[in-house]
Amino acid sequence: MSDSKPSVAEHETQEVRARYPDGISWVTVFWIGLLHVGALAAPWTFSWSGLAVMFVLYWLTGGIGICLGYHRLFSHRSFSTHAPVRALIALVGNLAGEGSAIHWTANHRKHHALSDHDGDPHSPREGFWWSHMLWCLGAMNREHREAYHARWARDLTSDPVLQLLDRTYIVWHLLLAAGLFAIGYAVGGSSLGWSYVVWGMFVRLIVVLHCTWFINSVTHVWGYKNFETTDDSKNLWWVALFTFGEGWHNNHHAFPRRANYGRNWWEIDVTYLTIWLMGRLGLAWDIAGDAPRAAPTT
Repeated sequence: MSDSKPSVAEHETQEVRARYPDGISWVTVFWIGLLHVGALAAPWTFSWSGLAVMFVLYWLTGGIGICLGYHRLFSHRSFSTHAPVRALIALVGNLAGEGSAIHWTANHRKHHALSDHDGDPHSPREGFWWSHMLWCLGAMNREHREAYHARWARDLTSDPVLQLLDRTYIVWHLLLAAGLFAIGYAVGGSSLGWSYVVWGMFVRLIVVLHCTWFINSVTHVWGYKNFETTDDSKNLWWVALFTFGEGWHNNHHAFPRRANYGRNWWEIDVTYLTIWLMGRLGLAWDIAGDAPRAAPTT
């Protein structure tokens, strides 16, 4: 009598198919792998100006592009701004290496709707490394992708600028890499050109990616809560430090649209301070305050 139980290999295959219904995106695997391998050249291409380029681009693409743009402007509509400013923010967000604003927003809105429950794209309840980075390795065919965007980011799919950036995503990275090499070469020759590419592209993208992924993984595992929410979101100071205030994650899940994620005096939110400054300069308005979603803990 044969054993009808699936083998270990068959079980693993079934699990992969369940996690990645459209298969694995080998383009994404190659992209993330390339960034990590390229970053290994950092010690041999170090320069102080290359380090400065890395930090400036880290703030622009991670702080302005992702935290302020993709997250608070596009995903949660925490403030409004002028069309040219909106387009520029979307462009620098595109250069953070995390996909287009449309797709990022769709993933994030689905996360909030189903946070740490069935259907959440990246809950640590499915495994720490799944929530940190493995979740984003799944492929999505064109029909599925269009339906996904229509379901979770319909308000963005009609924006021609965001549509263009979605279609030409990789082109902007190539242009930035070429520009960095050209500037470095003009200033100090090919060695400085490669320093700018390695530090301004590979190292910077690795830092931005993992800091963003810390939000999905670490702040749903460790930290403290100011509010009781229906998920595992927590506040963690060192994640907030590296992510310009995003680490006050429990506060954010309690009041998702609120522009300021800090609740206590020590919970400094650099991204909100940037939005506040934009407001003072006439570059931001309709800055969202509290919209009660959860009761404070006793």
